[in-house]
Amino acid sequence: NKVFMEEVIGAEYGEGFETFRADGPLKVDVDFLNDRMQESFLQRIRYTLKPDEAFGLIFSWDNVVADTRSLKLNAWRQLASEEGKDIPEDGEIQRSILYAGADNVLQKVLCWENEGRKLERLKSRLAQLYYENLLKLRTPTEGLEEWLDAVYTAGIPCAVTSCLDRINLLAALQRMGLIKYFQAIVSEEDGMESMAHRFLSAAVKLDRKPSKCVVFEDDPRGITAAHNCTMMAVALIGAHPAYELEQADLAVASFSELSVINLRRLFAHKGSNFMDLQKQIVEKSPPKRKLKTDTI
Repeated sequence: NKVFMEEVIGAEYGEGFETFRADGPLKVDVDFLNDRMQESFLQRIRYTLKPDEAFGLIFSWDNVVADTRSLKLNAWRQLASEEGKDIPEDGEIQRSILYAGADNVLQKVLCWENEGRKLERLKSRLAQLYYENLLKLRTPTEGLEEWLDAVYTAGIPCAVTSCLDRINLLAALQRMGLIKYFQAIVSEEDGMESMAHRFLSAAVKLDRKPSKCVVFEDDPRGITAAHNCTMMAVALIGAHPAYELEQADLAVASFSELSVINLRRLFAHKGSNFMDLQKQIVEKSPPKRKLKTDTI
């Protein structure tokens, strides 16, 4: 279970993942997708008439689609109650509990257990409590449903990425009434090893090249992963203050601050190939004129 694991950012230069085809495995990375997923002639005409449809929106499940901070914290408190322990109210400790891996929290942050067998039992019970709390989830993040309805009307495809398994993720989206808004889902079954790989997989499923995608994240690590994939990043201020999200292309306090025109403005000053590698042009000085003596 990857819910309580610290995720890898991924997609550093040259890094990718393998997808299998009939003629064998295919190595997929950022440059490969940006190069191969060019719009066809008919698509370019369509996007000229409807420019919003050229983009793809990728939403992270954690703290963007749903408030998973409270789910995780409640699971830790329930586990502490069962074990006769206490969860400190210190802000830094709770931050470590929410974002660090379960092994690190149990051994170094809370100092509960070091023995391997008991450690695995606690981790298994923690995941079970999380999924029990997930079944009670009914409300999405504030303003998300209205924002998804606006982009759905504009014809912009959307994807959600998560480390949850597909069955539980689809059930949660169904309970929140959001399942119709997502054309693609990246879950645990897709076998992606990092945040960036999930973003790239979502771009493939949306049939949009990475440089035309916008990632919605609340974590600075997720914003870095989006930029590693040549994607734009919109940060949701909440778990992290605004000054920790300054590397995002746009930061908002809630989805109610967004409009579809914001997406166009993200790409307005970039041009069609704004992320492509460019060769540096060396300006050569003009050749000097040779002076000649006129003869009569």
